[in-house]
Amino acid sequence: MTFDKVPAWAAWLAQDADGTWWAYEVEPNKQDHGWYENEVGRIVRLGQTEPPADWETTLTAWPPKA
Repeated sequence: MTFDKVPAWAAWLAQDADGTWWAYEVEPNKQDHGWYENEVGRIVRLGQTEPPADWETTLTAWPPKA
């Protein structure tokens, strides 16, 4: 998956257990099989790829630090 359409406001990226990628304005909370914004900040679906082996390790600060 390419991340060329991540909104400028996005501060976090994460992938759910089903392979769906999301961008979050505020660090998301973990639920049973994915992430949620808990009604704080913006969220947008970026797309879907193969489900990850361990979705809980996909939460990443954005943009990545060089």
